[in-house]
Amino acid sequence: MTLRVVKIGTSLLRERPGASTAEAISTLSASLAECISAGDRLVLVSSGAVGLGCQRLGMERRPLNLTGLQAAAAIGQGYLMSLYEEALARHSIPVAQVLLTRADLADRRRYRSASATLHQLLEWGVLPIVNENDTVSSVELRFGDNDTLSALVAAAIGADDLILLTDVASLYSADPRNDADAQPITDVIHPSQIDALEKGAGDGGQWGTGGMTTKLAAARIATASGITVRLGDGRQPDALQAMLRGGRGGTVFHPHPQPLGNRKSWLAHALRPSGVLTLDDGACRALTEKGASLLLVGISDLEGEFDANQAVRLVNAAGEEVARGLSSMDSAKIRDQLAKATSDASHQGGAPVVVHRDAMVLMTPTIRPSAS
Repeated sequence: MTLRVVKIGTSLLRERPGASTAEAISTLSASLAECISAGDRLVLVSSGAVGLGCQRLGMERRPLNLTGLQAAAAIGQGYLMSLYEEALARHSIPVAQVLLTRADLADRRRYRSASATLHQLLEWGVLPIVNENDTVSSVELRFGDNDTLSALVAAAIGADDLILLTDVASLYSADPRNDADAQPITDVIHPSQIDALEKGAGDGGQWGTGGMTTKLAAARIATASGITVRLGDGRQPDALQAMLRGGRGGTVFHPHPQPLGNRKSWLAHALRPSGVLTLDDGACRALTEKGASLLLVGISDLEGEFDANQAVRLVNAAGEEVARGLSSMDSAKIRDQLAKATSDASHQGGAPVVVHRDAMVLMTPTIRPSAS
């Protein structure tokens, strides 16, 4: 039995001449149903709520403001689910709607609860259909894209595979529309390759804004958690079916041989840090070379306001992120302790622990966070 997460992008569901959204969902659902009937377990992450909401209202353009996007999502989400429910009912497979915000996965208890709920649905033979809760998500609570959401969901449930179904045949070394020398990439084996590809995609230009950057970020999260990621061309009618039967797809991102555990993956990728602690050289060496906890004496500066048990970034004097973790103290208490500089705090042996090593993950190139 294989546990998979499949992510379907908005572009594959968009109404187009000769292919309605309902027909696209029907075709995709047939492939999902075959895989489930064969004994595998699937979680579907589907975009499309905003686009379908605009479609139902006859709008030619997406709203530009957050309130308009939220309202369109409220209209489109119900329609999206009705199309999936109707399509999968033909195969006697029930579906469940699961709407998540970043806050749901940033809280450890809610993260574990979401994971448990998804596993229970799978036990019951239900197909969970996950989407970002666009109707209520503020800018601060948004994942920003469903590629990131799908990778976090895959990590949360311990999936074997993550399939990113998109509108390109494979990953390329550069934008093939602008670079005649661009070559398709069939395999990405090491995180350093993702680094190089992210630099090539950049933040500007059509390739970066068209979604490849977010897919690389999703691949980084998932492969660091031991999950194989496959990128496939959803415009081909049989592409999803072939991948669910074990096909490669266009590009395969291979899992790291020493993956993060569930908690470390959560610390590295699901949390959004609220503050920054600058460490001296001795503290950096203690963390990276000795696996030590962060003591108060090793902190040279602090930025941001945060409560105890909130996430913080731990950086060196050059501002490079060394680790991130949960602070045992709030920012006010840390500032107060640093200002006092008491004799107890000036000796490492008596300094309190600010971030325990069990609540910390080192930011090696393999585990570079997806967002700060």
